[in-house]
Amino acid sequence: MLGPFDVSPLTLGSDPSVRRQWIFHLVLLMTVFTLFLMAVGSATRVMDAGLACPDWPLCFGTLVPQMDLQIFLEWFHRLLATSLGLLAIAFVGLSVAWRQALPPWVPYAAAAALCLVILQGILGGLTVTELLRFEIVTAHLGTGLLFFCLLVAITVGLAPFSGRGSARWLRLTGPIALLWVYGQSLLGGLVSSQWAVHQCLYGDRLCGVLHSHLLGVVPATLGVLAVVMVAWRSPALTSPLRQLSFSLLPLVALQVALGWSTLQLKLQVPALTVAHQMIGATLLGVLVAISALAWRDRPPYFLKRES
Repeated sequence: MLGPFDVSPLTLGSDPSVRRQWIFHLVLLMTVFTLFLMAVGSATRVMDAGLACPDWPLCFGTLVPQMDLQIFLEWFHRLLATSLGLLAIAFVGLSVAWRQALPPWVPYAAAAALCLVILQGILGGLTVTELLRFEIVTAHLGTGLLFFCLLVAITVGLAPFSGRGSARWLRLTGPIALLWVYGQSLLGGLVSSQWAVHQCLYGDRLCGVLHSHLLGVVPATLGVLAVVMVAWRSPALTSPLRQLSFSLLPLVALQVALGWSTLQLKLQVPALTVAHQMIGATLLGVLVAISALAWRDRPPYFLKRES
């Protein structure tokens, strides 16, 4: 039996199921790619390389400048972002060309993703030209997380799934926890873009920003635990929803531990800071997946007819 990529051009152009598989794998690739891009962006920030290329979109007026570590990080971040933009354009083109084989919402979701990529590119340029103004850096992070969440939702929407109608309460707790974690991520962006940890520890300034982020751990964690509790008390929950919900526990525990460690070490270990941001993004993505699957969770048609 042929795999999803072992198809001839003729089959790819005529088989609706194969077209849908290709779109699914494209969006899945974009989702993983975006998470990697955010990791490189985080490393660029913590290594103080955000202005290593003083101009934009070129770097020292050329496509490939002479490199040191900081210049490479900023240049590589831009290269990845450009590649992701090309993938987003391909996604829009294929979703329109193959719309008969896809759910009707896919072309609109693809267009929304492309709009977010364009906005993200504009904000990325402004972070350089406006010399890392914290409002722009935070907006850049927030838009990137929105784009990542949208890709996760599209991936889940295209994945095969058979519901049982048992995720009713997850449709409420999932989005609430998602909003809390997204807000906490934005607060974390404010802390990092203003270097609030250093400002508070060494200059007694911006402590309010830092403390807001620390206090935000409480509602975000309680929201995540509520999702886990609902899943635990729903014995008829489908296996994907149950596994995703229970995976939240190690993720939130690891995230809290990383946050505490980075604070105790006063951001002296860049790898811990990058890991903290990436686990936070992963936690957000899992909550998006749970929320999307919960809204897809419906009993099969024949069960509806019998009830």
